[in-house]
Amino acid sequence: MKKEPKDELNPVEVFTGTAWQAGLLKSMLEDNELEAYLGDEILGNYTPWHSAAGSAGAVRVFVAQNDYDSAKVVVDYYYENLDESFGEDRD
Repeated sequence: MKKEPKDELNPVEVFTGTAWQAGLLKSMLEDNELEAYLGDEILGNYTPWHSAAGSAGAVRVFVAQNDYDSAKVVVDYYYENLDESFGEDRD
């Protein structure tokens, strides 16, 4: 099945976390020439009970569907370095 060009631009969520984490990851994606957008940025900070599930103050990071594979590499790199810095385990 061939993808329609408009489908390749559909937003895909690649991360959910705090505003600080989401902002850092967005910067990392942009440094790798991947366009990224934040979702629930204001709701996640001021009314977390109305935002996405995940944690209080959850902010989501989105990329275009056609950038998902490249973005996944950056997200995995983010988690690997987070784990090493803080000794955390990722599920």
